[in-house]
Amino acid sequence: MSEEVLDCVEAGARDNAVASVIWLHGLGADGHDFEPIVPELRLPENLPVRFVFPHAPVRPVTLNGGMAMRAWYDIIALGGNAQQDEPGIRESEQHAHALIRRENDRGIPSGRIVLAGFSQGGAIALHTGVRYPEPLAGVMGLSTYLPLTESVSAERSSANSDTPMFMAHGTADPVLPMQMGQKSREFLEQLGYRVEWHDYPMEHAVCLEEIQAIGDWLQRVLA
Repeated sequence: MSEEVLDCVEAGARDNAVASVIWLHGLGADGHDFEPIVPELRLPENLPVRFVFPHAPVRPVTLNGGMAMRAWYDIIALGGNAQQDEPGIRESEQHAHALIRRENDRGIPSGRIVLAGFSQGGAIALHTGVRYPEPLAGVMGLSTYLPLTESVSAERSSANSDTPMFMAHGTADPVLPMQMGQKSREFLEQLGYRVEWHDYPMEHAVCLEEIQAIGDWLQRVLA
């Protein structure tokens, strides 16, 4: 298990933050990827939020011919029955734990932290969120899916059984088909999680309407 705190890009509130959003990027991107979105969320001035965008470690990715890139875990193949990199997923879960604990050390309790991510980063957010031993303010997964579902029932924490979840997906996503996201949503709802679902006519991306919905949701869960 890793105690290392990854290098991060930060935006939004600094010393006066009353809440934090830890936002994990997608495969091959870095912590700068979602930094420009922060002002577009239009959060009110009386809700100072620190946004933390960590850089994933660099590792070879089998699906991309073994090319080294920033990735939260290896991807052997895409699809519902594809082999999953469980060691890599669990390593990134511990990176997420370390990031949450650092926010705790900076004065933000876990109940004021949203764990978010896009694509591969969203998979880690969902995976970590259902297992985290302290209540979080919310969990957000964009254009993503829940990995390692076979172990969720045994490993999930009651601390986050009622934590609000936000999931969104593009109806024309050619990378992670929306059916993967829908299947994960249904799985989570069957376990009793409260999932707010949105879909948009887009590919593997985010859109303005989605960003506005995220901003509204963040205001609700961090109010």
